[in-house]
Amino acid sequence: MDKDLSEFPIQYIKGVGPQRARLLNRIGIRSAKDALSYLPYRYEDRSTIKKISTLSYGRMETAAGKIISAEVIRVPGRNLRIFELVLNDGSGLLKGKWFNQPFMKKNFRVGQEVLFSGVIKRNPYWGGFEIDNPEFEIIHDGDDAHIHTGRIVPVYRVTNGLSVRQMRSIMFTVVQTCMSGVHDCLPSEILQKYGLSGLPESTMNVHFPVENTNIDLLNRGLSDFHRRLSFDELFMLELGLAVIKRGSVSERGISFKPGGRLLAKLTGSLPFTLTQAQERVFNDISKDMNSPQPMSRLLQGDVGCGKTIVALMAMTVAAECGYQSALMAPTEILAEQHYITIRPALEHLGLKVCLLTGSRKEKPLDVITSGEADIVIGTHALIQEGVVFKNLGIAVIDEQHRFGVMQRALLRKKAKNPDVLVMTATPIPRTLAMTVYGDLDYSVIDELPPDRKPVTTRSFNASQKEQIYTFIRDEVRNGRQVYIVYPLIEESEKTDLRSAILGKEAFEKVFPEFRIGLLHGRMKTPEREEVMTSFKEGGLDILVSTTVIEVGVDVPNATLMIIIHAERFGLSQLHQLRGRIGRGTHQSHCILVVYKPYTDEARRRIDIMVKTHDGFRIAEEDLDIRGPGEFFGTRQSGMPDLRIANIVRDGLLLNDARREAFALIEKDPGLEGYPLLRRSLETFWKGKIELFKTG
Repeated sequence: MDKDLSEFPIQYIKGVGPQRARLLNRIGIRSAKDALSYLPYRYEDRSTIKKISTLSYGRMETAAGKIISAEVIRVPGRNLRIFELVLNDGSGLLKGKWFNQPFMKKNFRVGQEVLFSGVIKRNPYWGGFEIDNPEFEIIHDGDDAHIHTGRIVPVYRVTNGLSVRQMRSIMFTVVQTCMSGVHDCLPSEILQKYGLSGLPESTMNVHFPVENTNIDLLNRGLSDFHRRLSFDELFMLELGLAVIKRGSVSERGISFKPGGRLLAKLTGSLPFTLTQAQERVFNDISKDMNSPQPMSRLLQGDVGCGKTIVALMAMTVAAECGYQSALMAPTEILAEQHYITIRPALEHLGLKVCLLTGSRKEKPLDVITSGEADIVIGTHALIQEGVVFKNLGIAVIDEQHRFGVMQRALLRKKAKNPDVLVMTATPIPRTLAMTVYGDLDYSVIDELPPDRKPVTTRSFNASQKEQIYTFIRDEVRNGRQVYIVYPLIEESEKTDLRSAILGKEAFEKVFPEFRIGLLHGRMKTPEREEVMTSFKEGGLDILVSTTVIEVGVDVPNATLMIIIHAERFGLSQLHQLRGRIGRGTHQSHCILVVYKPYTDEARRRIDIMVKTHDGFRIAEEDLDIRGPGEFFGTRQSGMPDLRIANIVRDGLLLNDARREAFALIEKDPGLEGYPLLRRSLETFWKGKIELFKTG
C-alpha cells in the first residue's frame, strides 16, 4: 500500500465498511494511520490460559470455560440485581458477577466458550473462585482464532456496538495490510545512538507482540516497541517546536534601547522592594528586548510572586521607546482587574492605559490605531479583526495555560514581530514546561516577597457552620476582609451545589451587621468593576463570589478564603483561589468546606491542599491524579495530540528527543536533506500551525 496512511479512510480496510467506520470514528480512528496509533491499553498472556482449578486468590488471572448457567439474581431487601455467569472447564467452576447490569444477560447463552480475565476472589458462601466485573471475550472457532488465543493478546478500548474481539480482528488486518506504508523517517544516526528498533517492526509488535515479550513492560508502556513509537511522537512534537522557535529567532524584531527614565520612575514609586528573583527575571527580559530578534519568553511563578510588576516594567520600557504594549488575559474579570491595578500605576508616568473586552460597549479602537494608547489591556478581543495597533512592541499573555501556540501567532500578526512575554501561575515541572512551551525561552520567579506568611489551610464538614461563622466574625472585627467562593451562580435543579446568590442571602441573615457584596461572571462590566473597587477600597467586608476571582485579584487586606463545596474543585483551581489571600503582612487562613458524599480522589485533593502550599508539589500531585493529557489539555495549548507517548512516564525520552530535534533544525532548518521527515512533520502538525512558509 503506497498511499499515505493518514489519507487512507478506515472504512476501506477489509472487514470495516461504513457502519463500523462510524463506530471507529467515535474513538478517533478515521484513517489507517489513526488505527496504527491506537495502541492497546493492556495485554493478556493467553499463551498459557490457566485451568480454573489452578487459579490463585488475589491475583490477576485469565481462564476460559463453557457457560453452564447465566442468571440475574435479585438481592432481597435491597435495590440490587446481580448478573451471575458460571464457567466450567472440566477442572473447576469460575463465577463472573456484574452488579445492577441485568442487560448483560443478553450477551451470553449456555454452552458458549467464554474467556474471563480479572482479580480472583473467594466466594464467601461456597468458597469457589469468582471475579467481579470480569473482562470477557466469547471465543469462536474460526479462521482468526489464532489472533485471540495461544499468544500475548492486545486488549483495546472500544465503543458501544464494537466488541473487543471485533476490534482486535480489525487491528490485525490493519497491521497485516498497511505495513508497506509505514516508513522510517528518523535519521539513522539517531536510531543507532539510542538503540531504537525499526518503525515497522515496532508498530507490528506493539499491536501483536512476538512470543516471550516481557508482558509487564508491555503493560507499563515501556517495551522497546513502545519506546520507539513514543520517541517518534516526542521527536515530531519537539521538531515542530524547534521550527517555530527557529522561525522567530531568524526574524528581525525590535531592539529596544530605553534611556531608563520612565522605568526608574516606576520602580521608585513602588511601595515595596523587588525580590532578587524578580530582578533576575527582568534582567532576562531586558536582554531579550535589547536583542534584534523578537523575544519569546515564558515567565513562570507561583501565585503571589509578583509576575505582573515584572511585565509592567517590560511594558514601561516599550513605552519609553515609543512602542505600544498589549496585555491579553483569559477572562474579562482578570482583564478588568489588571486595568484597575495598572492604570493608576502607569498614568502618573504620563502613559495612557485602555481596556478592550467583548462585552464592553465603548471600544477604544481609534486610540489604539492612532497610537495614543500606550498600553492596551484586554481579552481575546485583542486578536480579533478590526483591532489595529499603530506600533505594537510587546505582547504580554497572562495565564498562558488558557491560550496556546495559535493565539500567540495571531497576536504576533498584529504587528511586525513584536516581543512576546507569556506568564503562567500554573506550576509545571521544567521538563514538562519545555514540552508545552517548547518554542519559548524560560524564566521562573522562585521567591515570594519576604513579608509573606504561609496561608494556613483547614478542611471543615458542612455541619461545622458555627466554627466557620466564628472565623468570619473574628477576621472582620479585626478589620480584615473575607472571600466566600461558590461553584455556581444560581441553584440548579440538577445539582445540590450551594449557589453564590443564595449563599449571599444566607450570609446576610447570619451577619446583618457586615457589608456583603456579590460578584459573578454574568454581571455587566461596570457592575463588576464597582463591586471589585468597593471590596479593594474596604467598602465591603465580605465578597461572595464564583470562581471569577480565581486569578489576578489582589486585595492585601483580605485574609480569609472560604471555599464552599471544595470537594468539587480541581487542585490547581483550589491553589489559584487560595493564592488570592496571604498578599499582605497579616496571617491568612483558607477554609475548605466539604459536603458528603465525596470520592477518594476528592479527599486526596483536600488532604494535599491542607498539607502543602508549594505550587510545584501541588502540580506534581495534580499531574499524578489527572494524567498529563487532561492536566495540559492539548486542545487549549494548541499542540498536536500525543496518542502514544506519556510526557510524565517518558520524561527521559522527551529530553533526548528535544535535544536531537533542536540540533537537527540547527543543522538543517528547512529539513531539505530529510524530505520524508519533513512530510511526516507537516502531517503531524497539520491543522495546528503552518511550520514551513511556502511561496
